[in-house]
Amino acid sequence: MRLHSEKIRPPRALWVPFELGRPLGVPNDPEFQHRVIAAVLGLLKHDRGPVLEDYLEEVPDGEVNEEQITMDGQFCPINLTSSPSKDSDLMQALEAEINHLAPWYEMAVNQRRRTTVGVSGLDILDAARFLAAMAESGDPFVPRDDLERGPMLKLCCEDLTSFYGEAISVQPGMNASTAVENWIWGHTVLGETMWKIREVNLESKDDFMRYHAQRSLIPDRQIHLREENPRVFRSWSLDKK
Repeated sequence: MRLHSEKIRPPRALWVPFELGRPLGVPNDPEFQHRVIAAVLGLLKHDRGPVLEDYLEEVPDGEVNEEQITMDGQFCPINLTSSPSKDSDLMQALEAEINHLAPWYEMAVNQRRRTTVGVSGLDILDAARFLAAMAESGDPFVPRDDLERGPMLKLCCEDLTSFYGEAISVQPGMNASTAVENWIWGHTVLGETMWKIREVNLESKDDFMRYHAQRSLIPDRQIHLREENPRVFRSWSLDKK
């Protein structure tokens, strides 16, 4: 993370534009990985530091393109009947999105025999309900006695993005992690909701909420992408000035 390197100021650091956890890019591509390693070793040419350089080459299949941006038709084609609900329009939209993705999520879990969903301790719809209430009121009831509002929001966001990511990644043409990320943050109700929460809390008086909104709620890559290509996003902030 660039911010960490800027603060810690190690003697030499190479910032890479890859997703967290993949410092060498993508698996099973030794030529690309060797180029990253060579760039790191190239920092030894500097006699003194701190040195922070950027690695500008994107991973293969990692560039943003129209095919990845437009993810229409990625849901399960089964139409599920909705029962009458007292939930808000936002929560109903999130529930419909989650219900469409549920068969794909189950497929992903069956194939991989694991999931990263569950850190919040809530059912996925309850996590979505908390997120919706956060976006609409800013002060929702916290369903766990051991957590305050900010940490509860963080865990709910992690569960929901994991649920969406695992579900969509088993669909054809979604093998690139950036394609999954672009879809979540640019073309889902979940993404819209989290953009809204970020915008509302960028200047929050709550230290945790402000830091979470500024640094961890939405990936830096998506923030930069939105600034450079606003047309790919249908977030509330862009639709409603």
